[in-house]
Amino acid sequence: MKRRSVLQSGAVVLLLGLNELARGASIVAVRVWPAPEYSRVTIESDTALSVKHSFITNPPRLAVDIEGIDLNPALRELVGQVQANDPNIAGIRVGQNAPGIVRLVVDLKRAASPQVFTLNPVAAYQHRLVFDLYPAQEADPLEALIAERMSEPTPAPLPPDPLEELIAKQSAKPTTAPAPAIVAIAPPAGKTSASGQNDAKNEPAAPQRTDRLIIIALDPGHGGEDPGAIGPGGTREKDVVLKVAHLLRERINATTVNGSPMRAFLTRDADFFVPLQVRVQKAQRVQADLFVSIHADAFLTPAARGASVFALSQSGASSSAARWMANKENKADLVGGLNVQAKDVQVQKALIDMSTTAQINDSLKLGSAVLGEVGRVGKLHKANVEQAGFAVLKAPDIPSVLIETAFISNPEEEAKLKSDAYQEQLADAILRGIRGYFAKNPPLARNRSV
Repeated sequence: MKRRSVLQSGAVVLLLGLNELARGASIVAVRVWPAPEYSRVTIESDTALSVKHSFITNPPRLAVDIEGIDLNPALRELVGQVQANDPNIAGIRVGQNAPGIVRLVVDLKRAASPQVFTLNPVAAYQHRLVFDLYPAQEADPLEALIAERMSEPTPAPLPPDPLEELIAKQSAKPTTAPAPAIVAIAPPAGKTSASGQNDAKNEPAAPQRTDRLIIIALDPGHGGEDPGAIGPGGTREKDVVLKVAHLLRERINATTVNGSPMRAFLTRDADFFVPLQVRVQKAQRVQADLFVSIHADAFLTPAARGASVFALSQSGASSSAARWMANKENKADLVGGLNVQAKDVQVQKALIDMSTTAQINDSLKLGSAVLGEVGRVGKLHKANVEQAGFAVLKAPDIPSVLIETAFISNPEEEAKLKSDAYQEQLADAILRGIRGYFAKNPPLARNRSV
């Protein structure tokens, strides 16, 4: 009864049998990554797991049979890691369905499009069984940005200036007797005047919000299963860059460019994994004017320090360090856990390889503006914008840069990256760089006025 009430409350729970004896593969860890875009469940084991799964639509739930194991006592210790505020998962039930077969049922809060796949060992991870639970109805991020802008209250008019009112009254005093006023009475809306014309169309239209929305795609690196670089004090890159992105979003949303409001769109606004090509596609889907990827990398020795800004290169990296950095960042999909069996992956990768010379030239201008401002708040690793084949910079129609804010592997820079004051300074600097770029390169016309 107690178990049933917990499930009905919406908590994500693992129900374990009383006689839990592991055999075959051993469960090393279980993790749940909740996010509005999709929720991920990861089961890590010392050997590969064999599974069969089915999806039931009413009510929506995913049933997975894991073969060759019994319930693992380690699961009891990991129940506390499962969060109860998942927007997609209502509960998880686990039971011994048959000898050597564990059945796991994921009850969902809404219709879903699930993906079940396995990952080979990589980095610090052993074998992983992954359930990605995508909502069946995907939200349109561009519509959300426009709706957010439309919902903002119209600024209140300024209070009248008494001096201005006095001057207006003095200017309105006639010097001679005024001529008799001729008052024209307009017909009601939709009615015809004496001339037989319908005057409704001549009435002034109701004022509308026709701002040109300028959208900046912010891309906090890594996330979810992929922590990114980890500093000597345990600071994770994925956490630091998400904080900086949130601070930068606040500043962008409060900024205008030549009277047009800016809006920030985050490729991830919480701790979950986003594949590299999906980050690019998200920016394209909202028709972003700029793409800014934020990172905090590590090197083999703690001596490396300073910030860097990168643009894409079509003809090889500008230095061996830039090539090493790009290769390292481009492996994020392996650590984060990309489902290589997902549909159209090869088509998606082909799309982001169509970079253009114009995009790269604009990216170098943006990078130069940002680098100059970041250099005012911290040390630079290189005094010029570097270039390499970063996968997230390959949107052919969006100027794109990748910022390495500092080396998190350097103890001094790790301490700065953890501090609220330095995170604020970084956000301010990046915003100044964006505004500096737009001062010389006005945003192109886009069909998304609001």
